[in-house]
Amino acid sequence: MKTDQIDHIDRLTPGEAGYYFPAEFAPHDATWLSWPHKEASWPGKIQAIYPFYAEFIKVLADSERVCINVIDETMKAFALKHLQKAGVNLQMVEFYFHPTNDAWCRDHGPAFLINPGAKQKKVIVDWNYNAWGGKYPPFELDDIIPTRIAQHYNIPVYYPGIIMEGGSVEFNGKGTVITSKACLLNQNRNPHLNQEQIEKYLMDYYGVRQVLWVDEGIVGDDTDGHIDDTVRFVNEDTVITVVEEDTADENYGLLQHNLQQLRAMRLPNDKPLNIIELPMPELVEYDGQRLPASYANFYIANKSVIVPTFRGANDERALQIIQACFPGRKVIGIDSTEIIWGLGSFHCLSQQEPSV
Repeated sequence: MKTDQIDHIDRLTPGEAGYYFPAEFAPHDATWLSWPHKEASWPGKIQAIYPFYAEFIKVLADSERVCINVIDETMKAFALKHLQKAGVNLQMVEFYFHPTNDAWCRDHGPAFLINPGAKQKKVIVDWNYNAWGGKYPPFELDDIIPTRIAQHYNIPVYYPGIIMEGGSVEFNGKGTVITSKACLLNQNRNPHLNQEQIEKYLMDYYGVRQVLWVDEGIVGDDTDGHIDDTVRFVNEDTVITVVEEDTADENYGLLQHNLQQLRAMRLPNDKPLNIIELPMPELVEYDGQRLPASYANFYIANKSVIVPTFRGANDERALQIIQACFPGRKVIGIDSTEIIWGLGSFHCLSQQEPSV
């Protein structure tokens, strides 16, 4: 189904044609999800995640459509059972028979770009996807999800032809993207491209003018350092960044290094970033494995910000810090202790469809 041909009459890149990837805090038409079904992603624990996943959908459905990829009618019925039990407003939920390999829609879902002044106001970019450097095959079904959704909407698709994951990029909607060298320059993604070439792809296919880089991700993150666990835009010139307060913790030095890099950054208007520090959760382990628990893996919905919590001492303080960043939205913590065994949380599981 994927093709090297760009389905766009003038063969311009999206950036050249005036399209851009809006900030997550801009208005949404919907949130896209892929129903979790891969037991190997939550070995021995997948049944435990569904009540919390359904609660996530319940909050989303309070303010926007929720579009859920499922394999078949059996999975749809299974999902409905959990959503009904959670009291979800099912009038706001739509199911699509788009088979997937796994649940991480942030990374395999569609990148919607908009151009309010164009005749065709919304397009999709379908990056290549290889499950974080080929770690978790098979991933062929996930790789074509953006094209399936574009076909449903009958909107154009662009195919950059390189590996990219939604969790690796964070946008302010005003021309700037933040990403990490640990992920995008990893040899398991696009070894034929250097930093300058990757920046050109980001500009051409996300419609940004500036790429800012931090070096590191957090320990235990199997994505090789996705930015959505460390640095998030809360408005066009303000970021939240996680810091580890325990100097003996493995993350302490990594996150201090990122913090120093953020402090040196300037936006295109030469303004420094406003930086708000967010504590990391206490150590979360399961079965002897350190898990990539981070309060930064929140999802910004139209009326709420859904934050993963971990039954720890820092939960309430993190919620208060994030609430102060979003005075127009209600910050809601949902227990992610079971979900994080899959090595991701609410942001990793979701992809927004912007309004235009």
